Formats: sequence, C-alpha cells, structure tokens
Amino acid sequence: MARSETEPDFDRELESLPPELRWREWMRRIEAVLFASAAPVPADDLARVVGQGASVDLLIEDLAVELEGRSFEISKSAGGWLLRTRPAYAPAVRAAADVGGQELDLRDFDLAVLAAIAYHQPITRDGLKEIFGKEIGRDLIGRLHALGLIGTGPRSPRRGAPYTFVTTDRFLAAFDMEALTDLPDWEQLVDAGIAAAG
Repeated sequence: MARSETEPDFDRELESLPPELRWREWMRRIEAVLFASAAPVPADDLARVVGQGASVDLLIEDLAVELEGRSFEISKSAGGWLLRTRPAYAPAVRAAADVGGQELDLRDFDLAVLAAIAYHQPITRDGLKEIFGKEIGRDLIGRLHALGLIGTGPRSPRRGAPYTFVTTDRFLAAFDMEALTDLPDWEQLVDAGIAAAG
C-alpha cells in the first residue's frame, strides 16, 4: 500500500520513549502485523516496523512468552511467523464460527498424494501414477491446487514437457512446518509401516 503524501513518516526508532516502553511498543507492532496477516510474515517485513537495532527474533520470543496461557500462539512456518489458534481451542472455533473454508477437508488418498508430491517434488502426474499404480485424477490435483497446498512447478524435461507439481508455503503453514526439511524422514515412515517402500 502506497503511503499518502500527507501521512507523516513512520517512526520506527521511537527514541522519545524509554527503552522498556520502546521494546513493548515494538512487540505490539509485531503482534498487530501478525494479527492482520493471513499468511506467515517474514522477518524482513517485521523489521520494517521496529527500530534498526532491534532483534525481531528476540521481540518474537518475548511476545511468545507474553501470549502463554492465551488461546492463540505465535508459530514459525514457511519462513515467517503467524498467529494461530492453539489446538485445544479448535473445537470451540469450529462450533462458533464459520471456518469451513479454512479447514482442510482432505480424504486419506488426498493426503497420500499430497505426501507423495511433498517427498518427490517436482513430480508429474505420470510420476504419481508410478508411485500409486493408478492414474491420479485431474480433479484431485485441482482440489489440492484450489486449497493452495500445491502449485505448478517447472516443466518436466520429458517428452511433451508435462507440468510438475510442488508444495507451497500454504502447505508448510497448514502442516505447521517451517521448511520441507521438517518433513518426517521417509525411511522412518516406511519402518513404522505408515508409508510404502518405493
């Protein structure tokens, strides 16, 4: 959003405040930005609302401590931070609010395909067919795409240059991961009988 010419300069440094009040105001600013954002907010964006010498990581830590015992918490996901409801309060939110569009209504096979994409990305529909031994329908891929969990990756170098699929930042946020390196180790899943070897 462009700043209007009549809007005064944004005071990041807050030098007129004593240090303890300055720190608290920076925490409040970070909380406000996280509250207003539907997606994880990267540290670089948060740094724009605090003083030049302030540590975003330390401000986040202090804010997280302050939020202990509250119904929501700060979560690091997809390279940034966001506010999310603590799992214990999810039933209350579902009972009182219309959050149907926010829930991931995924069937077991949807989750299996999503996991295959996460572990083997970028992957084509043919690659998914090799894993599952059957054609993966465009409707399933479309559903995962509509939920924002997958996106289109680079074209495959194979004949016809088919599209590949990759997971998105929304996928990371939905499954409370900071990066794909947070995925469970595939061999451990196979050993536990949760995943098939292959």
